[in-house]
Amino acid sequence: MFDDAGLLRYSRHILLDDIGIEGQERIALGKVLVIGAGGLGSPASLYLCAAGLGYLHLSDHDTVDLTNLQRQVALASADVGQQKVLATQNRLQTLNPFTQVIPYSFKADPAWLSERVPQMDVVLDCSDNFATRHAVNEACVAAKVPLVSGAAIRFEGQISVFDSRFDDAPCYECLFPQSEQAEEVRCAEMGVFSPLTGIIGAIQAAEALKLIAGIGESLRGRLQLLDARTMRWHEIRVPKDTGCRVCGASA
Repeated sequence: MFDDAGLLRYSRHILLDDIGIEGQERIALGKVLVIGAGGLGSPASLYLCAAGLGYLHLSDHDTVDLTNLQRQVALASADVGQQKVLATQNRLQTLNPFTQVIPYSFKADPAWLSERVPQMDVVLDCSDNFATRHAVNEACVAAKVPLVSGAAIRFEGQISVFDSRFDDAPCYECLFPQSEQAEEVRCAEMGVFSPLTGIIGAIQAAEALKLIAGIGESLRGRLQLLDARTMRWHEIRVPKDTGCRVCGASA
């Protein structure tokens, strides 16, 4: 599947016993949908592309603002005013022309998600609002596509994997029910520590690549919390809510 240049490009993956040539081939055929090309989606997309992902679908309806450049590392000063997905696509194709980047410069709604998500191997939720997070979760549960969910605000980050291919796996709704939704806060109002978004975004890419290559243990059923001020991680076990309106028995 790979020519000599490809074998050299991905040699550091191929040298890993857990990945090898077979795992790298699975990555090269992999399809990932990234919802949001911002602080999390930017570094996640860079690592997915560099790792040799075959197809990267990227959805974001926003344009590049000067304030984005503090943390959205796929963007440059010259991109200000451009569609974020198109500027990111250009950066990714420069990084690795063998990854096909498919941009969607509109807001992902439930109808579009229900059509697109079933075509993916993994979905990364890098959005910044609860409405989108819940819509993405519902589409992933319906299609039984693994969801890698990340968030970052101020100095606090969190990440988990919701994999409805397993009957006992929780979904995002189990952890954050819409009926008990906390007040929504965004980095435009509260601020966010620049490297924190890189840390969480990179882990999202790692979880996606592991799922596609079929290696290791995912964060399914575990919520990782990071306090970047102290660099301390905490882990919370997340059980499935059998009464969940999305993935429960009566859903």
